[in-house]
Amino acid sequence: MKFSAAAVTMVRDDAFFLEAWVRYYEAAFGREALYVVNHGRQDAVRKIAAGCNVIDIPDGPRHEFDTRRWRFLNNMVNGLRSYFTHVIVGDVDEFVVADPERGSLAEVLGRTRGNRILTPMGLEVVHLRSREPEPLGKTILGPRRHVRHAPHYSKPCIVSTPAKLARGGHYADCDKLQIPDGLYLLHMKYCDYELYCDTMDRRNAAVSAARQSAEADKRIMIGRHWFPDQRKDAAIFEGFDALPLRTGFDLSGRKARMLETWGPRGQTGFWEFDPSVPDELLTLPDRFFGIL
Repeated sequence: MKFSAAAVTMVRDDAFFLEAWVRYYEAAFGREALYVVNHGRQDAVRKIAAGCNVIDIPDGPRHEFDTRRWRFLNNMVNGLRSYFTHVIVGDVDEFVVADPERGSLAEVLGRTRGNRILTPMGLEVVHLRSREPEPLGKTILGPRRHVRHAPHYSKPCIVSTPAKLARGGHYADCDKLQIPDGLYLLHMKYCDYELYCDTMDRRNAAVSAARQSAEADKRIMIGRHWFPDQRKDAAIFEGFDALPLRTGFDLSGRKARMLETWGPRGQTGFWEFDPSVPDELLTLPDRFFGIL
């Protein structure tokens, strides 16, 4: 007999999001079903994730960082499928949530059959500094209530069949797109301005040593936003404030568009949909507040 679901992430220097991740998924599945890959063998990660399954890995090598990371996560997810019907995998600032009208995440997955890959609708939680002055505590949703549809974060992140996920987890080698109604992937990178700046400061420091030579810089293979000369922190958040606010919370048209444009991603073996959508804000319904 398999257990219902497990959650997997890899983390380094992200205490705020790891605390939120453990708190949220513990409530859904219990700590015994949480797997935290501790990149760099950090004591802080072991402390926050005590009671979870913590797997220490060395700090490095930095070149081809994301490629190595997702090779590791792919193998881990496929192994865990022997014991769990569904395995959720993603970054520590990504949270799969169910619309409370449909039940809790555990309830929704508990009545969902396996042998599939589920792609929750991706939503990016953004901090509108002019309208949301309240600092974050242990609760994110409520103090932050505005989102934008983020197709790039509509990830095939709930796995219950043999699968290979692309670097970053954005694509899978599965030819069937299943977007469950009422399941969302909330990306929290921009949920707080001060937190974002602090996170980026730490990421800049993490790559500074690897930029000592031009050759090292070419081989790092992580997002260019990790580099200090690519940062435009204030401008990014000012851009959120300038976006139009759409009324309602109906994403059925976006879902239909994703299904209509589904097809092979060139010759890569992965599949994708057209990510082009209007850049606009939506307001989360009050029923989501306090979920995490």
